[in-house]
Amino acid sequence: MDRSLFLKAWLLCGSLDAAYATGLTLVRGTGNVGGVWRGVASGPFGNAADTWGLGGALAGLGVHFAIMAAMVAIGLWLARQSPLAGVAPWKAGTLYGFVLYSVMYGLVLPQRFGVPFPNPDKVKLALALFPHVFLVGIPMFVLFRRKPPLS
Repeated sequence: MDRSLFLKAWLLCGSLDAAYATGLTLVRGTGNVGGVWRGVASGPFGNAADTWGLGGALAGLGVHFAIMAAMVAIGLWLARQSPLAGVAPWKAGTLYGFVLYSVMYGLVLPQRFGVPFPNPDKVKLALALFPHVFLVGIPMFVLFRRKPPLS
């Protein structure tokens, strides 16, 4: 695995997705940013993470980037070792983004938080799907695209 490529995709996609979640929270005015990240930390650490203050928010960012590392590692493998290697990056990234959304909202979040899947609120569904496709899947596969050798 190309470690430099992995690192670039991990930092780029993780940062874009984190900025989106933070920005959406601020725009909606539905909570505070620290609460969002403590909520992420509560996934693996339980509801106690909600009381951890700044430490809980930092733990949530750590959890977010750990999950993103797995997403990027699988994406890089798919871009190198699967039929997606020969697919246009925007198509492969869109497909991968849909898969990531489906796993997160169809398996992970319902198991931990009882989130409905698919979300019956179409706006919330679109707001949740957007970053998986446009901030994670597509940028990842654009970075992973194989360039033809120079002649």
